[in-house]
Amino acid sequence: MKASRSKAALPLAVQRTLRKFGSDISIARRRRNLSIAMVAERAFVGRNTITRVEHGDPGVSLGIYASVLFVLGLADRLRDLV
Repeated sequence: MKASRSKAALPLAVQRTLRKFGSDISIARRRRNLSIAMVAERAFVGRNTITRVEHGDPGVSLGIYASVLFVLGLADRLRDLV
């Protein structure tokens, strides 16, 4: 995969926020006793994508983050981000 210059240019504060967001998603998944495979299937993405989401990868689209939040029952919290 080609590296994006925009990812490297992200401010450190944004990188930290994305990592925290991904970590929170991971915690929410585990609290619900859902495997990565289950979330991936329900969000119509691959397991690697869920792993990337849980690591706060800025290359994952906002739509995928939204789908994962929906699967976890947290889609209404997406409004709070704006």
